[in-house]
Amino acid sequence: MTETQPTQVMIALYDRFTHVGDLSRRDMVAQMARLAGGTAAANALLGLIAARADAAPLVADDDARIKVGDVRFSVGAGREMSGYLAQPAKGAAGAPRVLVIHENRGLNDHIRDVARRLAAEGLVALAADFLAPNGGTPTLGDGTISAEDTARTMIGALDRQQTVADGVATLKWLAASAPGKGAPGAVGFCWGGGMVNALAVAAGPALRAGAAYYGAAPQDVSGATRVKARLMLHYAGLDERINAMGPAWQAALTAAGVRFEAHTYPGVNHAFNNDTSPARYDKAAADLAWQRTLALLKSGG
Repeated sequence: MTETQPTQVMIALYDRFTHVGDLSRRDMVAQMARLAGGTAAANALLGLIAARADAAPLVADDDARIKVGDVRFSVGAGREMSGYLAQPAKGAAGAPRVLVIHENRGLNDHIRDVARRLAAEGLVALAADFLAPNGGTPTLGDGTISAEDTARTMIGALDRQQTVADGVATLKWLAASAPGKGAPGAVGFCWGGGMVNALAVAAGPALRAGAAYYGAAPQDVSGATRVKARLMLHYAGLDERINAMGPAWQAALTAAGVRFEAHTYPGVNHAFNNDTSPARYDKAAADLAWQRTLALLKSGG
């Protein structure tokens, strides 16, 4: 019998493929086909679970409220980062700055849209491409492997210590060279949420505030003693993999006297904020988390 909507088992299977890394796409589709009643049905359901590259943005790049453009900058030792800078059309000089950190798909149109949404709310937002030193986020597949799968593989191969150092340097570039005022905040999703937690440890006072959406906690939670930023941790109620890491990280933050909030949104999946993924997006949870995030990023930290 063909499913008309993905089941939670199917969503969990896709999450395993995209995040755990112990399952090939072929094996994932084969298991999905057994659940859905055939390969055609499986592919149709995957279209609802996976993020859609052709989804319409919420804020267009020619929106009169904002200005956008691509940037490149050095992060030292001959390494270059790139990104997409979105800022309010008026008042950018006095606006808070924020680093936007992508999911494990790299810097794509959805994350650019998130940066534009922030700019429309009065913030200067840099959506950085953490794959830039390795050639940048791919935009085309090779006929057998999609650009998205290639990006995931590239991100999985990154040197974590070097990538965090690139992030700290990006925060410093944002503070020194972009419009706006004060130390930047950061917001990240999935892989980017984990990077927000890592940068909170590594950046010290160079990070003012950080919102981590369903992001992995640092493996060594003792780094909480180095966190100077105010943090907001958003968890999806059905996201057992990420949620299991939360208690130890929160306990360490509490012991270190770090100001933080942790919010769990019941009954929603990992990636609930991503409106390009129909099966996982939850508008009520996304809207509430977004308003909380905006309040954090607009505050003094």
